[in-house]
Amino acid sequence: MSLTQSNVSSDWRPKAIVFDLLTALTDSWSLWDASTPSASSAEGRRWRERYLQLTFGAGAYVPYDDLVRQSAEDVGLPLTAATALLRGWDGLQAWPETARVLRVLRERGYKLGVVTNCSKDLGHLAARGVEKVASEGGAGEFLFDAVITAEESGFYKPVKPAYEAVLTLMGVEPSEALFVAGSAGDVEGATNAGMKVVWHNRIGLAKAGEAVPFKEANTLDDTLRDFL
Repeated sequence: MSLTQSNVSSDWRPKAIVFDLLTALTDSWSLWDASTPSASSAEGRRWRERYLQLTFGAGAYVPYDDLVRQSAEDVGLPLTAATALLRGWDGLQAWPETARVLRVLRERGYKLGVVTNCSKDLGHLAARGVEKVASEGGAGEFLFDAVITAEESGFYKPVKPAYEAVLTLMGVEPSEALFVAGSAGDVEGATNAGMKVVWHNRIGLAKAGEAVPFKEANTLDDTLRDFL
């Protein structure tokens, strides 16, 4: 599905593309599912939805591990689920098309960055995993131009300073950046921060808020097809 913002011209091109990490670039849903006692999507989805409510409602940074544990407890899961999730973090897998899309975008000359609702250690661990996959089969090592976590900025998305922190690192204005959302809250948050937004809505999450993405699709390459 494609939805066009009225203030975006068809020939607009950003200087930078900023990604949500855990849903736009990686399949964190499977990790949540696998960490539940039943290893099921039913338990994993319910837990993840509560986790998203807590992180997107937190505002100023609080320890990420605490939110993971609280969300598990809130939906009736044992704390061993949260422990399994955090211990298995290095098993996060990029979506199948992520590596190719990132390499093509780099070849097109875009600056590429990540802003993630995560702790510093876990956020950079996940980002390095994506960089490693994107480097394989390419012409050289792939590295993001900027990676910033909620712990480093001091704020969880969708608070505006969370987005502003990565733009400052990349040296671009909000009007010069495209944000690739992975969850509904990011569509609203990044729009309010002044960026154009596309939504990689892999699992068909419901819309939240009034913001409309420039484009919405269920694969990363389709989401960014206008810029590849």
